[in-house]
Amino acid sequence: MDLWIILLRTVLIYFLVFLALRLMGKREIGKLSVFDFVNSIMIAELAVLVIDNPDKNIWEGIVPMAALVGILLSIVTLKNESLRRKFDGPPSVIIERGEIRDEEMRKQRYTLDDLLLQLRENKVPNPADVEFAILETTGKLTVVDKESMGKERAASPKVNIRYEGLPLPLIMDGKVQDDNLQKIGQTRFWLKDQIRRRGVKDFKDVFLCTLDHKGELFIDRKDNRRSRR
Repeated sequence: MDLWIILLRTVLIYFLVFLALRLMGKREIGKLSVFDFVNSIMIAELAVLVIDNPDKNIWEGIVPMAALVGILLSIVTLKNESLRRKFDGPPSVIIERGEIRDEEMRKQRYTLDDLLLQLRENKVPNPADVEFAILETTGKLTVVDKESMGKERAASPKVNIRYEGLPLPLIMDGKVQDDNLQKIGQTRFWLKDQIRRRGVKDFKDVFLCTLDHKGELFIDRKDNRRSRR
């Protein structure tokens, strides 16, 4: 008899959770905000609590789920924009007018690896081509390239290196990427000479330095002091 009760509870709770998540909206799991994600976890935990404890009144799970969906979502987040922004937080500008905002990245615990990955996903693999990049509350990166803004890349002296592939990071957050230097057959001495020619004294002053297939160096200094000459 207990097995039948558990089975019926499982089926009922499944449809209730399904309904609750549909009421929350049709966004993909990867596009949920922190607020939506926490609510999803809470609803799932309440469902497990009711299924795992057949002796508990099923309403002890249904009522809190209804409260989460009805009160928090409908009243707080849908009808009150200011409260919704407090829950979700504002979008974060990661690249502004071609400058990488490293302090904002640290604040959001967003790494250069994350940035380069999401730029590739947006089909803008070269940071030098980006005018604006905004990290949305869902974790998605919205990218606006220079070409769509009617702007062109600033002219840059080229180095006598050619290779086939995506832009290669040579310095990331002040750390030289020795493996990538080896790929282009160069040394730290060569790299230091290149950044000094562009007004940067030391590796530790560079937040990001990349080399593209045309032999152009992109250098972004720390603290949003950008050098691209």
